Amino acid sequence: MSAPRKLVVEADGGSRGNPGPAGYGAVVLDQADAATLAEAAEYIGVATNNVAEYKGLIAGLKAVRELFPDTAVEVRVRMDSKLVVEQMSGRWKIKHPDMKPLAAEAASILPASSVTYEWIPRDRNKHADRLANEAMDAGRRGVQWDPASSTADMETTRTPVLPESPLPPAGPPGDAVAGAARVRAAMAAVRPAETTPQGASATPQVGWGSAPDLGAPATFFLLRHGETALTPEKRFSGSGGSDPELSETGRHQADRAAEAFAARGTVQEIVSSPLRRCRETAEAVAAGLGLQVRVEEGLREADFGVWEGLTFGEVKERYGSDLTAWLASPDAAPTGGGESFAEVAERVSATRDRLIARYAGRTVLLVTHVTPIKILVRLALGAPPESLFRMELSPASVSTVAYYADGNPSLRLLNDTSHLR
Repeated sequence: MSAPRKLVVEADGGSRGNPGPAGYGAVVLDQADAATLAEAAEYIGVATNNVAEYKGLIAGLKAVRELFPDTAVEVRVRMDSKLVVEQMSGRWKIKHPDMKPLAAEAASILPASSVTYEWIPRDRNKHADRLANEAMDAGRRGVQWDPASSTADMETTRTPVLPESPLPPAGPPGDAVAGAARVRAAMAAVRPAETTPQGASATPQVGWGSAPDLGAPATFFLLRHGETALTPEKRFSGSGGSDPELSETGRHQADRAAEAFAARGTVQEIVSSPLRRCRETAEAVAAGLGLQVRVEEGLREADFGVWEGLTFGEVKERYGSDLTAWLASPDAAPTGGGESFAEVAERVSATRDRLIARYAGRTVLLVTHVTPIKILVRLALGAPPESLFRMELSPASVSTVAYYADGNPSLRLLNDTSHLR
């Protein structure tokens, strides 16, 4: 019996909006000399990053099957999606209902014993990344990707396909400053989410002088809740643990925020996370404005799993490897079934789109938490996921994002605490 043909599949997917216009790319390489044997790319309509990444994986594995239908193969799948790699390797559970059928399809294409999975940084996945972007660009033009016009392998410095390429040891994340420095390096592999909300036009902006009158935007004041007993101790406080009330300091902060918004007089609606600390903050403002508080489930804080109530140092001591993975990838979830940043981003972006549609042209106060606010700011700026670790959001601080009719957001304010002084 002849030796199996050794191949490499590099796959990627992207979504401009997450969810938003999405596409994937995949390339099949000969492991011996890194020669390109097949390419695949497709625009798939509105989808999330994770769905697009799984679609890229499926396309790459199908390409292998079509190339070598009667030949034994050994396939190394290399992707910069930690979620796909860990789920397909069996180390992470597949909880999202959209992922389960995609993972099952990918697993059914080739014998499980012939496929291994390896995470690689984004800068070593340029070929597939460019194919995915070409597919999304084609979709924006209303066509599908044409392999004849592809430039995906041009200007790509290919890393040799080595027999083994294990990840370098991550080491402990250290204190907050050192941890942020590690994140900047580790997260270079993760693509930035684009800013176009689901269903919005991707037409490029025109110059200021010739810009059309788009009318009043949907303007969201983003108010972080006031302090709780957990806040000064910097303990993880999400939606999966206790539901603490505002402390005396937190109630004072909520009252000062209420005075500031009453003096401003522009808020027309108030929407709050369902968690107690946000509802108490929102109700203080609502009392001063004579408004009702509407509760929105999508604005709740991330679920931090078993880390709830612990300090960063305590989590590092007890769950160090999980914390390292969480800092290094938005697809990694806290220990014990918590939510990854990617999952929270998907929830928050869907909530954002609903609220933009509901409150077009109105000024709305959203009372929520650190993670949802940072995600809304990140998406508005088109910033990469590691930017979440680079923002400071104080208790009862105010940030502001405006969303125009052409889908272009504008960050107007970040972490304003002047009303508390």
